[in-house]
Amino acid sequence: MHITCWGSRGSTPVSGKEFVKYGGDTTCIEIRTKSDDIIIVDAGTGIRRLGNHLVEEKRFNCNMIFTHAHWDHLIGFPAFKPLFMDKTRLTVYRCPFPGEYIENMLATVMKPPNFPVRYSDLRAEIRYVDSCPAAFQIGSVTVESIALNHPDSGCGYKFTEDGHSFVFLTDNELDYDHPGSLSRDTYMDFCKGADLLFHDAEYTPKEYVTKKGWGHSLYTDVIDLAMEADVKNLGLFHINSERTDVDMDLIVDKCQEIISKNSSSLHCFATGCNTTFTV
Repeated sequence: MHITCWGSRGSTPVSGKEFVKYGGDTTCIEIRTKSDDIIIVDAGTGIRRLGNHLVEEKRFNCNMIFTHAHWDHLIGFPAFKPLFMDKTRLTVYRCPFPGEYIENMLATVMKPPNFPVRYSDLRAEIRYVDSCPAAFQIGSVTVESIALNHPDSGCGYKFTEDGHSFVFLTDNELDYDHPGSLSRDTYMDFCKGADLLFHDAEYTPKEYVTKKGWGHSLYTDVIDLAMEADVKNLGLFHINSERTDVDMDLIVDKCQEIISKNSSSLHCFATGCNTTFTV
């Protein structure tokens, strides 16, 4: 699998010279598989650049999965250029909500007065497929879901191909019990031995004092989880919208100190835009 991050910023997109290294776009992940399938996770503002890239490549068959329905994971959907082309074939999986929730969610994003073009006017062929909570297959990749510990709920995912796994747990608070939340040990088991984990690590200990219950994790909790789960590579995700590149680098340095003190082989980094990983 080749995993490309097109957006890792949390809550709202940002811009400016202090946000160049890690980018300012909100959540969008692209996965390219051995079977040559394209899987898109979430439609934050990063999906605009991904769409332009796919058009340039003349790739018009895609799969899309959502983690949850908060705006920063949806607002880029109307700017996804392939949606306005007849040749596009988009398969959307019904995670994390059953029935026609996903269709209604996307239609609402484009409903007047929110956007000038209606969902019903899109030219792409969009089909919806039942999936969660059972594991399902997209070509050569097996997809497993897990409930996120986040307000209004949602799903995290594990993508496995040829014995290698990528786990994506954005918007997941490890130190608070939201309705329907799971135990820390359950998340640790889900991440066990992952080649690559992207996990929400929005807050510092000082920030978390006034943000507990908002649905996002302390980076120190995430480091502990990754080390205990024997994760090989950890990408700190859902970067705070106020976090500059310099500030994010300082957090990574502190994570490296924790890893070193625990004699762990974990490789930790901040997940930036336009970065591709292979597992």
